[in-house]
Amino acid sequence: MSGREESPGRDGARWARWRTRGACLAAGALPVLTFPRPGLAWLAWVVLVPGILLMRSAPTTRRAAVRGWWFGAGYLLAALYWMTPNIGPGLLLVALVFGALWAGWGAVARSVNSLLAVVVLPSVWVAGEYVRSLPRLGGPWALLGASQWSHPEVLSLAAVGGVWLVTFVIVAVNTALALALLGPRRRLPPLVLAGALLVAGPATFALRPPPPAEGSLRVALVQPGVVHDPGARLAASERITAGLPRVDLTVWGESSVGYALTVRKDVAARLQGLASRNPLLVNEDARDPTGRVSKSAILLRPDGTRAYYVKTRLVPFGEYIPFRSALGWLTRISKAAGQDRVPGTGPVIMYAESPVRPGHPGRGVTMGPLICFESAFPDLGRDVARRGAQVLVYQSSTSTFQGSWAPAQHASLAAVRAAENGRPAVQAALTGVSVGFDAQGRRLAWMDTGRTGSTVLTLRPSPPGFRTPYDRYGDYVVDFALIVTAAVALASIRRSGNGSGGRAEPGPGAERGRAERGPVETGPADRGHG
Repeated sequence: MSGREESPGRDGARWARWRTRGACLAAGALPVLTFPRPGLAWLAWVVLVPGILLMRSAPTTRRAAVRGWWFGAGYLLAALYWMTPNIGPGLLLVALVFGALWAGWGAVARSVNSLLAVVVLPSVWVAGEYVRSLPRLGGPWALLGASQWSHPEVLSLAAVGGVWLVTFVIVAVNTALALALLGPRRRLPPLVLAGALLVAGPATFALRPPPPAEGSLRVALVQPGVVHDPGARLAASERITAGLPRVDLTVWGESSVGYALTVRKDVAARLQGLASRNPLLVNEDARDPTGRVSKSAILLRPDGTRAYYVKTRLVPFGEYIPFRSALGWLTRISKAAGQDRVPGTGPVIMYAESPVRPGHPGRGVTMGPLICFESAFPDLGRDVARRGAQVLVYQSSTSTFQGSWAPAQHASLAAVRAAENGRPAVQAALTGVSVGFDAQGRRLAWMDTGRTGSTVLTLRPSPPGFRTPYDRYGDYVVDFALIVTAAVALASIRRSGNGSGGRAEPGPGAERGRAERGPVETGPADRGHG
């Protein structure tokens, strides 16, 4: 056969490759519709089925892994698109690199053929989510379980095993449904299993008693809107606060004070005047006399005493640039951090009024203040809960991402943290969304972007000593998922070492020599194929 006669076959194979890549990218992007703003939370229970079927149809395990890589790249591109102003073209790099975490999931999905997959496939997914959630690798944005933030019945699973358990159950249901589609003669067992998993959350919600409550706390959340000038922003927050009724705590958003209070004594005096009626939690984003920049939550009490918390987990590219020596060029083409902020040393507990002596509060509720991106981390919420916080308090600012899905997605995370730890949670955001949730993650207040002013809500704090199962036992779901994933990986390596499948997965060079056997698929980072 001449080269001219073979050309149509090669062109057809190339088109088939890109069509498969596009399908995997699209399948990976679909789950993001389950988060706000689209808010199609119900879709989470079926949305992975197309991806599983794509992996299952791959002719070899290697190709299934590559399809999983493209799937993961699509997931991250859709989930993090709003970071484009901060990271610019670096978003493509993030998607290409971290999309590889789904390669193992794709490889395992190809072997979906028994009910054992309902344990294995969710485990590999959770393991991948955990790895990308490590602080040094970016953080846990868009964990699949967080899609259920608006369904307290499902979130009851988070109190038992954290957001990881919610994710596990969602992937398990999708896997069972895929099994039902793949085995038409054996549909009943996987369908029954899917139904049982679907009712696990509501059953837990019905059987577990609600978290106990101890007293009440009236909180005001102040939202001045998009005001870039620090002086005007401060003045707007002061005006709103001055018009508030009597409350137990007033919370301002992240970066609400653009001055170092140790330097601007006049600003400190003005804020202390506002706090003379009620405790006031502000957020300082300023350069200290040594030139270092940090973000600090500062509680000003009526008696003049203060408590401080410095933000511990910083936003990659927004507040620091990882490997700045290599990636610092991003500051020239995006709004990436021009200077790295200085992180704090860990969470603290604050008292609405001064303690009688260290560790023993006077009157007032204990609270765990955390700042913005930190609401995405399950371990930080669990940490302050274990320290005795009765209420979780978040301060946020997402003005860079107004008009995107990010503000609503960020606000929804407070519901997940509330349910995990059995404690009310509030978030004050400069530009929205400011929110409040009860100890089971039920919404109490939602002040969307585009609105300015305040919202006042009454919380029922949990006793300092109360612990949910997740508080007590931590990330045991992650531990289980890592063990299962490691076992699967070892079994796969052992099979490869025995030569059972080496011939079934020829390398790229061999595939190019046999185009008629099917399209060659390469990972998103393969330069030869874009």
